[in-house]
Amino acid sequence: MFKKVLVANRGEIAVRIIRTLNEMGIDSVAVYSEADRDSRHVEMATEAICIGPPEASRSYLSMPAIISAAEITKADAIHPGYGFLAENPLFAEACAEHDIIFIGPSAEVMKLMGNKSKAKKVMKETGLPVVPGVEIDIGYDIREMSVDKLEKEVGFPLMIKASFGGGGRGIRLARDHQTLLSLLEGAKIEAGSAFGSDHLYIEKFLERARHVELQILADAYGNVAVLGERECSIQRRHQKLIEEAPCPILTAEKRKEMFQKAKQAMKEINYLNTGTIEFLLDNEGNYYFIEMNTRLQVEHPVTEMVTGIDIVKEQILVSAGEKLSFELEEVKMQGTAIEFRINAEDPENNFMPVPGKITHLRLPGGFGVRVDTHIYEGYSIPRFYDSLVAKIIVWGKNREEAIQRGRRALQEFQIQGIKTTKDFHLEMIDSEVFKKGEVYTYLIDEMTSS
Repeated sequence: MFKKVLVANRGEIAVRIIRTLNEMGIDSVAVYSEADRDSRHVEMATEAICIGPPEASRSYLSMPAIISAAEITKADAIHPGYGFLAENPLFAEACAEHDIIFIGPSAEVMKLMGNKSKAKKVMKETGLPVVPGVEIDIGYDIREMSVDKLEKEVGFPLMIKASFGGGGRGIRLARDHQTLLSLLEGAKIEAGSAFGSDHLYIEKFLERARHVELQILADAYGNVAVLGERECSIQRRHQKLIEEAPCPILTAEKRKEMFQKAKQAMKEINYLNTGTIEFLLDNEGNYYFIEMNTRLQVEHPVTEMVTGIDIVKEQILVSAGEKLSFELEEVKMQGTAIEFRINAEDPENNFMPVPGKITHLRLPGGFGVRVDTHIYEGYSIPRFYDSLVAKIIVWGKNREEAIQRGRRALQEFQIQGIKTTKDFHLEMIDSEVFKKGEVYTYLIDEMTSS
């Protein structure tokens, strides 16, 4: 087992990983930018080392700085968390070159799944259904593709997506050929800026589709576990806001079918460690693979709440060469868990980020309530990073109880000095569409634009 692990991240996910390392008796190394000197993960770790200026490009995205920090502190492994370098195969390769274990899948699999258009092709070959689409190769000009050909091969409406990215960047919706042409250049620019590649692909847009994802864990001994599914359809501008497990409308038969096909797909590509297979679910109950995230997800706590499995601990065990610590037949989802992402944003001002100092803070608690956060009273939220400040996760023996507990936890949550999305969540869980589970990916965008 590792003696020391460096956590190449910040904020709540760094705190969450360090907690598991502490429980496992493994020394932890926190890295931080100059803007994060007073962040909670710095004080919680066994050691801490500054890796650069506030800008992420010069600190948390700097591979030389992070590798150097690992070598200086003699860390055995690096846990990337999510975001930043978590899905960068070059970083995984750099770790290997310096005899440092990367806690995640192999660089080869990351490359394979990192290109969304190629990932769809591979998953289709393993038996997973995919959304019809067309890849735009280097030098390909969409203007040369006729309306008839697009209609025949894919069909409007269409989604333009970045081949090498996620998080909603580079995505555009086009309902006709003229709109497609007008949006293409902007998508290419945003994709190139965010991911270093302006490769795009176009796929069929499914009206009122749900976003459902499967949590995967796999070891080097051929064991592949599917830890249930998560419903992630409450999104704004392709960014998830509320997640729950299980999906309230997925039938037992469809769940079994999806799990079996996902396991087979992971075995065929020799997947190792944790990952998430993401699907769209249409009104008829048909599911389509859209992408795979080769890392820990922001919303992993909802799966932990319904399965009782510490996903970060399993990541560490698998990376150290051990088997999954549980029997596959033991995995069962019990009850319902819901996660509310609390962002430092102003809902009344187009959800603009609002960094600032927290002057008062009271976190919720009680049975079935978990809070993952790095903030504290007196903490100043820097302007350089993601606006996520806390995740409130609740569990109930059924969905109704989970919603009631979520309402109570959100009402208990008090924060002053900055604006947050707390009230948005309260309004959402009291809406009839959420109570009935009649959600879809564009629901919030349609509600806020009407």
